[in-house]
Amino acid sequence: MKFRSIAVEGPIGVGKTSLIKLLAESFDAHMVLEELDNPFLKAFYEDKPGAPFQAQLFFLLSRNRQLQELAQRDLFQQITLCDYIFSKDKIFAYLNLDDSELLIYDKLYEMLEAQLPKPDLVIYLQAQTATLEERIRRRNRKYETGMSETYIEEVNKAYNYFFFHYTQTPLLVIDTTRIDFVRHSEHLDELVDQIRKMDRGVQYYTPLGSSA
Repeated sequence: MKFRSIAVEGPIGVGKTSLIKLLAESFDAHMVLEELDNPFLKAFYEDKPGAPFQAQLFFLLSRNRQLQELAQRDLFQQITLCDYIFSKDKIFAYLNLDDSELLIYDKLYEMLEAQLPKPDLVIYLQAQTATLEERIRRRNRKYETGMSETYIEEVNKAYNYFFFHYTQTPLLVIDTTRIDFVRHSEHLDELVDQIRKMDRGVQYYTPLGSSA
């Protein structure tokens, strides 16, 4: 396959990790999952002062370390699948940090981002906000229980805006609102075939069975 490094992106609750695990089996790929054990998340969702900046810097440095380690691997030996791209960190930074915090964040981000490799292909998973809310409730992660519907909506809009302007790599956009890769193997099979046929630019894709 032409793509050796693939990243799957999308807002909170869209199903990135579930899809990554399925694709890893299909492509016999090395899987890189974001570290979610952020000690500042609980305080962030409780709106404690300073917590957004602490949580954001923790994620920024954690993602940088993971991707630096990934860059040391021989990517030609095995396909790599990652459930985030580094540049998505800015989506949350600009949602959650104030201007003075962004001055510091931007300087650190630019220094780190310049050293990191970009994926060969990005798959962006979309969903309606109501669908995201339902999936977040269903997975029942403790630190997400305090997440407001307004915040989920803001994140979803920010992701759509970000990827509408995204040009760094080839991009495959999938509306997952009526798609279930876990329960319907035909949806996954069609996506795997689409990834193999993917070329440059941006493509929008809906599996044939998704309207059922």
